[in-house]
Amino acid sequence: MTHRSRQIRLTLAAVATGTAVAVGLAAPAATAASGGPAFLKPGELPPHPTSSWYAGRVTPGQPDPLPICVGESLPSISSHRTFWTEYDTNALQVTVVERSAQRAANFATLLRKKIRECATTLERQDPDMTATGRYYGRLNVEEGADVYGLHTASSWGASDIALLSVGRDGRTVTFVKWAQMGTFRDAQVADFKKTTRTAVNKLY
Repeated sequence: MTHRSRQIRLTLAAVATGTAVAVGLAAPAATAASGGPAFLKPGELPPHPTSSWYAGRVTPGQPDPLPICVGESLPSISSHRTFWTEYDTNALQVTVVERSAQRAANFATLLRKKIRECATTLERQDPDMTATGRYYGRLNVEEGADVYGLHTASSWGASDIALLSVGRDGRTVTFVKWAQMGTFRDAQVADFKKTTRTAVNKLY
């Protein structure tokens, strides 16, 4: 591996883990380089009580690491943007533009199915994990968006809460994830629903 390749890999790893917050700046780009759908801005995420949100650039391709529940279903035509705070809260938006509205509807259905089955899948894959899913309802925005919650707890004491949503506008589907340490009591459901509604409205 060349020195330059190693530098690139280290930079990408830093962004994926949120350590790029050290620079104290959020990337300004909020749309895909191809002029595609607009992405969320840091200020449109559920407010953190003690930290600002920061964001990476909108990046073509699948996020690395892949997000929980739906990661293996995301195609190479995805675009994504990662977000983080100075503490333990992070977020992700992935958007896919399909060739037709029907293909987008089918893809959104697949993502919703993966999320509904996620708790069972995680427990089957890891006997030391307990996972619980919740459905927080459908939002009336464009072709609709569905909001879910997922709590995971490990036998060694880790406890994490995630909010997940899938929304569609025509032939475009967006997936949004918010996550932090905690339980369902720590889930900012109302704020996340507002974020999801904003994400879908911004697609076009």
